[in-house]
Amino acid sequence: MTSYEEVFRASSEDPESFWLTAAGAIDWDTAPTRALDADRAPFYRWFPDGVLNVCHNAVDRHVDAGRGHLPALIHDSPVTATRRTLTYAELRDEVARFAGVLTGLGVGRGDRVVVYMPMVPEAAVAMLACARIGAVHAVVFGGFAANELAVRIDDARPKVVVSASCGIEGTRVVRYKPLLDEAVELATHRPRACVVLQRPQYEGELGPRDVSWTDAVRDAEPAACVPVAATDPLYVLHTSGTTGRPKGVVRDSGGYAVALRWSMEAVYDVGPSEVMFTASDVGWVVGHSYIVYGPLLAGATTVLYEGKPVGTPDAGQFWRVAAEHGVKTLFTAPTAFRAIKKADPRGELSRPFDLSRLTYLFLAGERLDPETHRWASDLLGIPVLDNWWQTETGWPVVANPAGLELAPVRPGSPTRALPGWDVRVLDASGRPAAPGEDGALVVRLPMPPGALTTLWQDDDRFVASYLSAYDGYYLTGDGGHIDEDGYVFVMGRTDDVINVAGHRLSTGGMEEVLASHPDVAECAVIGVADALKGQVPRGLVVLKAGVERADATIEAELVQLVRDRIGAVAALRDVAVVPALPKTRSGKILRRTMRGIADGHDEPVPSTVDDATVLDTLRPVLVRRPERS
Repeated sequence: MTSYEEVFRASSEDPESFWLTAAGAIDWDTAPTRALDADRAPFYRWFPDGVLNVCHNAVDRHVDAGRGHLPALIHDSPVTATRRTLTYAELRDEVARFAGVLTGLGVGRGDRVVVYMPMVPEAAVAMLACARIGAVHAVVFGGFAANELAVRIDDARPKVVVSASCGIEGTRVVRYKPLLDEAVELATHRPRACVVLQRPQYEGELGPRDVSWTDAVRDAEPAACVPVAATDPLYVLHTSGTTGRPKGVVRDSGGYAVALRWSMEAVYDVGPSEVMFTASDVGWVVGHSYIVYGPLLAGATTVLYEGKPVGTPDAGQFWRVAAEHGVKTLFTAPTAFRAIKKADPRGELSRPFDLSRLTYLFLAGERLDPETHRWASDLLGIPVLDNWWQTETGWPVVANPAGLELAPVRPGSPTRALPGWDVRVLDASGRPAAPGEDGALVVRLPMPPGALTTLWQDDDRFVASYLSAYDGYYLTGDGGHIDEDGYVFVMGRTDDVINVAGHRLSTGGMEEVLASHPDVAECAVIGVADALKGQVPRGLVVLKAGVERADATIEAELVQLVRDRIGAVAALRDVAVVPALPKTRSGKILRRTMRGIADGHDEPVPSTVDDATVLDTLRPVLVRRPERS
């Protein structure tokens, strides 16, 4: 089978055979005889009688096959002017030694390890080391502030936290170690130890709980791969929740390995010894799936990039990386290309580089606007392919599968549902929407291997958050439509999670921070369309009676408060003090209406509004476009 239609039909008509066949691309200690276990639906389990080790499949199997001399991971860091390549044999040795460090600290099968690292090879080493010994890693994006890290520590309850002394953002050194120390003090759970990688840009002070990465690895005995059940968790990855409390997405071992291995060939057309450059961060799901696990499972070479698309030192860095390392497939967010286009609108910085081996550009993480698609297509002369998926799904739901059969591109659509995904559109009453009619994008259960199996320690929240709106369906939280040819159009979020430069962030979480300020009576945060980042948050606050301080002073304090509590990744730089917020007669704030006005739509005043004059007063604030800081 080579065509999209043939493969999709096979996955739909006989998913049991389809996924058991796909599982043949993975090494098993005990090969599965069943694909799907639906006995406890909606808690589906894939390959229930299979036993494997994901680290073995990502690293050791390639060494055992005589390919240990080939490059596995290239670390390219323009912010430190360094390059480093690890072969598969070198990566195996580093992972085995660090796995020995973890076992020496008492970490075993099923124990959790929080990883709070910048984009350095040791981040991937730590993740793979956890997989090697059957531990469960919970990676936290290095841009998060101490409070956000503390919340995740309390949820995962790790035996060990792995961190670095610092990260580098552009020209700025971000000191991770003080943030880690503060997070451990804020958390109610106390990890047994913190392993710290000291970087030359800043060396943190080690305390009684801290262990030096360098010293620990030097003295460690390498650890062997531990076979685990396919249904055992590989990792927990926290994503934004509508209440502000993060949700710990649980990813299994066997289903994830099978799905990623299949997607590398079918979707991204990347195989052994070919180079994939995914310009993301290991703290996000894209980094988990297509910086670390996916390329290595396929025996490919993965580029781990420390830097930004522009400013390090210029907007030509992606072209340099692609040329120097022979990249075949580049995967990043539309925000990155909007930033490159803004800095170099004619693409002149690409011209000195040989991009002849660059075959595909994949963009995901937010809606791909037609202008960015056109600019990138014209500049590169290669397929520019959108794909849509989520932290929860683990791999693309809708894409143009380069390894199967490329379909004609339709601007605004990531193309069609991939094999294994039954994507539908339902209206508010749960009835199927007509072709072209907007509604809630849902996935019919069971979802394929690789999707989340539940939320960490919270089955009830898993059902309430994703499975309760429509019986038999997973609610994506996105709205959109499907046309007569099966092309899916994703129009945006239907809850309070916004997408800032590919990062899913909870406006509810930002509201909790703003509301904690002593001068704030009430507040709202909405996502506003932004030409560069897709969406940016805008805060509106009403002050308590009697507050006499200058509005500008309070607004600046609120911006800093969000930065301190959530981190710079929140990108909340626009906070306005307003006299009142528009509400329904039942007291619900009209966030969707305000968002529509801010995005330039002619929003009618809802019939349920309590006071239309409040909304009219806010219109000048909502439509203004503040200067980007």
